[in-house]
Amino acid sequence: MTPESLLNQAQLVCKKKGARFTQVREQVFLLLANRQGAVGAYDLLAELKKIDAAAKPATIYRALDFLSKQGFVHKIESINAFVMCHHFGECNHPVQLLICDACGHVEEIQSNNFDLALRAMADTNGFTISHQIVEAHGSCKNCTQMG
Repeated sequence: MTPESLLNQAQLVCKKKGARFTQVREQVFLLLANRQGAVGAYDLLAELKKIDAAAKPATIYRALDFLSKQGFVHKIESINAFVMCHHFGECNHPVQLLICDACGHVEEIQSNNFDLALRAMADTNGFTISHQIVEAHGSCKNCTQMG
């Protein structure tokens, strides 16, 4: 999907939910959509400042918080970065990320078996999962072949 088609889809999702998709939020969305892999908030801020010189750290963090809550982006806690979700129409889907420590490539995968196993283990322990992001670090196919 192109960044523009992703933006159109996101605009429709926001309209349906009654969420306010401001110009700054759209700009940050497009910056992420045009990226391959994960990016830190301050790198995004530097890019945003090229468009909006008045942008501050709070600007980027508020936009990222909104985009995360809408399910448009995922925060990768272990590397403090953000990555675009390319199938955000599915609300509250479990997130499993493969993160290459060599090149930084991030692959989002979905395994219903993994999700079911995790939920079964949580149920056994009387735990209710409200939000799930599983991060696995290693080497992607390209870096493994080169090494």
